[in-house]
Amino acid sequence: MRYYIADPHFYHGNLNNRMDCRGFADVEEMNEYMIAKWNQKVRDNDEVIILGDLSFGNVVETIELTRRLKGRLYLIQGNHDRFVNKTTMDMRRFEWVKPYEELYDNKRKVILCHYPILCYNGQYRLDENGNPKTYMLYGHVHDTGDQRLMEQFQDITRATVVTGARGNARPVPCNMINCFCMYSDYEPLTLDEWILCDEKRRENLR
Repeated sequence: MRYYIADPHFYHGNLNNRMDCRGFADVEEMNEYMIAKWNQKVRDNDEVIILGDLSFGNVVETIELTRRLKGRLYLIQGNHDRFVNKTTMDMRRFEWVKPYEELYDNKRKVILCHYPILCYNGQYRLDENGNPKTYMLYGHVHDTGDQRLMEQFQDITRATVVTGARGNARPVPCNMINCFCMYSDYEPLTLDEWILCDEKRRENLR
């Protein structure tokens, strides 16, 4: 099974107290809750793709964290993943670390980046039933005003009609999903689970 999650920010106390206002008593409680949610879902042989900003902790803290998390870890590096460049960091827990990747998940292309990409590779591709063949998964913007702008962009894009090479008119596809950990109650989700989570969350915003 393959799961995705963005921006857990382990050891980042300011996100608990200020930006995200996560509501934990302290950073230790936040860390333990997120580890428990992760390990309740993920099995040892599952893949977990982290879409950036895994840990704000030091090298020792981050090594201990990665040893406690279940699954095979893949990291799309975020702007707060400073441990990656530390010479003392043991990176063997990660299958790979990249700034960007394109994978296939049950015959659907998945564009992976910490930062949202507004015009992503394969955006216009649909299957014979008109379903998306490509999704763009991102993080970075959390649940902020920037995320509201992303949602406005998607709404405008989906309402825009273009004429194809054969003269047929259709709306522009836009399937971007913010895999922000708070949206899933800190639980890594499959692509299908994120699609459903995103649909329900956006319905509640209307």
